[in-house]
Amino acid sequence: MEVFYYLVFGVLGMGVAALELSKNNKDRINTSQPFNSFKNNYLLVYSLMMAGDWLQGPYVYYLYTTYGYGKGEIGQLFIAGFGSSMLFGTIVGSLADKQGRKRACVTYCITYILSCITKHSPQYKVLMLGRVLGGIATSLLFSAFESWLVAEHNKRGFDQQWLSLTFSKAIFLGNGLVAIVSGLFGNLLVDTAGLGPVSPFDAAACFLAIGMAIILSSWSENYGDPSESKDLLTQFKGAAVAIASDEKIALLGAIQSLFEGSMYTFVFLWTPALSPNEEEIPHGFIFATFMLASMLGSSFASRLMARTSPKVESYMQIVFVVSSASLLLPIVTNFLVAPSKVKGGSISFAGCIQLLGFCTFEACVGIFWPSVMKMRSQYIPEEARSTIMNFFRIPLNIFVCIVLYNVNAFPITVMFGMCSIFLFVASILQRRLLAIAEKSKPVDWTALKERDTETEPLNDA
Repeated sequence: MEVFYYLVFGVLGMGVAALELSKNNKDRINTSQPFNSFKNNYLLVYSLMMAGDWLQGPYVYYLYTTYGYGKGEIGQLFIAGFGSSMLFGTIVGSLADKQGRKRACVTYCITYILSCITKHSPQYKVLMLGRVLGGIATSLLFSAFESWLVAEHNKRGFDQQWLSLTFSKAIFLGNGLVAIVSGLFGNLLVDTAGLGPVSPFDAAACFLAIGMAIILSSWSENYGDPSESKDLLTQFKGAAVAIASDEKIALLGAIQSLFEGSMYTFVFLWTPALSPNEEEIPHGFIFATFMLASMLGSSFASRLMARTSPKVESYMQIVFVVSSASLLLPIVTNFLVAPSKVKGGSISFAGCIQLLGFCTFEACVGIFWPSVMKMRSQYIPEEARSTIMNFFRIPLNIFVCIVLYNVNAFPITVMFGMCSIFLFVASILQRRLLAIAEKSKPVDWTALKERDTETEPLNDA
């Protein structure tokens, strides 16, 4: 069965190479030299930030087990991370809009470096602090950098379509190539060099420090709404008004939560799905295969977004339906393929079919990220971008915490079925978003803000 893993990896690798090498003028966007310099600087920083994140991922659970903690205690640590992201994410997002996105990106680096340092202690309270810091850092990673990029791109007067090029390249590199290299580098540090399970966290801190130095030396500051008169509560209210006033923003938030909730649940489910009878599977190689599939998706997305047709809102309907169908495979194989009762051994025939479905899902993830980034840049008002993006993550974090708490309460097929339903609902909401986007005019956020300012004295009274 080892040949099967290499075959899947090889086919995906050739697919990525073919897509990248066969691009013609229709698939490429003509840009300017100043934009290319700006884009490359951002991609370098984003890749370093993602390297700092990816290096930690495969070793967090393993490190906790080496400190002698059980499944229940480790589960509480993970819940603390997602809970921290939910509770503090919106606050740090609002601070990013008010105090500056560059400062928020630097804060991400400092917070995550401190989180890495806590991994040296076996004390449960210190590790819990590290998870809280990590949750705050995650909220900044998925909001502050994108908010800075969109604002800076517009401030420099670059073509709006060029933004999609930066998004697709960021996912191709940060969520694809960097993830694969980070996994191999982490394996080199822990297994080959024998430096122990803390070494990837030390390496991550170094990459974050390098990225922070580049941010401090080459990035300019930009803001959402730096008004001195607005406190956090007023910013929360403004973000809530924006979501409630524009159905497109509300739909986009729901779609994002449904997809990302399914994606994070998949992270916990794919290992037991592929090895239900404790089959020996190469976890690191399969992870690298998933990331290669994600690269294939992001490369395909860059082609789609380089053209005026089809629109992002249109093709994402298909992406959600395909991703929904791919996560139904564990349920289908459970009914159609007789389960093996032999413990151990290599991956089963049903596992091979599921692996192909999971690679399809990861390709959909690769398409999703740059596409949803482009939609966010179109629909979310600039003055509250980070705040609203973190609002979107509240239902996501609640959902993941519930799943983590009840991960052993439901059969794995039920969990996959739930994810598949969520993704199908996302496709329905995406269809609604397309219909509204085609016939509605953009919301005048400046006029809306002025109207809210006029009514504030009445509220204060």
